[in-house]
Amino acid sequence: MQKVEELLKAQRKYFQSGKTLPIKNRIENLKKLRDSIRNNERAICKALEEDLGKSDTESYMCEIGMALSEISCLIKNTKKWSKARKVKTPLAQFSAKSYALPTPYGNTLIMSPWNYPFLLTIDPLATAIAAGNTAIVKLSAYSSATSALIAKILEECFEKEHVATVTGGRAENAALLDCKFDMIFFTGSQAVGKEVLRRAAEHLTPAVLELGGKSPCIVDETANVPLAAKRIVFGKFLNCGQTCVAPDYILCHSTVKTQLIEEIIKQIKLQFGEKPLENPQYGKIISEKHFVRICGLIDENKTVFGGGMDASKCKIEPTVMDNVTWKDKVMQEEIFGPVLPILTFKCFEEVYDTLKDKEKPLALYLFSQDKRRQKEIPLRASYGGGCINDVIIHLATSSMGFGGVGESGMGAYHGKTGFDTFSHIKSVVNKKTWIDLPMRYQPYKEKTKKLIKKFLK
Repeated sequence: MQKVEELLKAQRKYFQSGKTLPIKNRIENLKKLRDSIRNNERAICKALEEDLGKSDTESYMCEIGMALSEISCLIKNTKKWSKARKVKTPLAQFSAKSYALPTPYGNTLIMSPWNYPFLLTIDPLATAIAAGNTAIVKLSAYSSATSALIAKILEECFEKEHVATVTGGRAENAALLDCKFDMIFFTGSQAVGKEVLRRAAEHLTPAVLELGGKSPCIVDETANVPLAAKRIVFGKFLNCGQTCVAPDYILCHSTVKTQLIEEIIKQIKLQFGEKPLENPQYGKIISEKHFVRICGLIDENKTVFGGGMDASKCKIEPTVMDNVTWKDKVMQEEIFGPVLPILTFKCFEEVYDTLKDKEKPLALYLFSQDKRRQKEIPLRASYGGGCINDVIIHLATSSMGFGGVGESGMGAYHGKTGFDTFSHIKSVVNKKTWIDLPMRYQPYKEKTKKLIKKFLK
């Protein structure tokens, strides 16, 4: 606790010195981080393989490349996004200019997860830097190899008074949350997110929570089933199912269920081979604890494909379960693993009835050729974000914010949305001194009220 307080005190002093404010410094720091990532690409891939069994291609596509893309966007746009944003001044405030000015919160805490340990650390950190903040980064204890490498990279790029890392588990988390930060950014489970929000509330600290939930994948009777299966298999079993926006379960029309299952099994074999557990490009579960939890969700009597596992390697085959109901264990929590339950509906209105009483998911996916449904479901269903006729790709852009709603989180980031998330947008009116309208000053006269009505109507 003492070390954390000393570190935060040093960062407060650094921020108050104004060193993080110049736009030139922010961009130079982003370039330094970008260059270091490029120079350490091979080491990052190796660390991700050690922690999660990721292939080089998957590591670059889903972590390194996306982080570099976000940093490039920030380098290109930080100067523009940092400028005062002019707004209209009401006539009653003549003569004045009004503007909204993005200013850094100050000292931020970024708590990163283990499932995409590189991307989901570097992405919010780069945004915090672009917005002019300092940051203490709490790295995940589960993804130890990647966390150690990130700590090394950040130590080489930044003074610890600007960006520092903290490793460890619950004790370190508790020590950090005991401190008063100016903003907290957390990515992880709902359970820990609730604790983070509760502790942040003690200091009235704004918090962004990137959580998860049981994200549905809806396949209606008009869907292109072979293509839907191909894309669902990619998104569900990417990173061995350990993706916060992975389709958690399928809700499909009863008339296409048999075909969909056949196509999903076909795609699993095509994408991961006849023996996925022996495929070096197929990932693993992060820890024995999570391996045991996921295995406990599999009902052998309802498994129509997969179900095999290798405890020595923490690997579970892509598994498909049919005839699943909401009472089954697999539907009681976010799966966060390579298990795909399939439920059905007969009328599309059943979908809305099913979802209305469920916790709001981080993502929702619809496979349909029905134009009306494509327009209707984003309006009628409540969820963080999603795709129509695809999965997970909505988070792979800096042009849209990414975040949850309700139980799946609060706040959003990526691109300009992220820059604004890490900024306090300060409202400023710059009033001229050459004129001073007398009507706002006492003593008030009857004609004063009439003038005010003209200005404010």
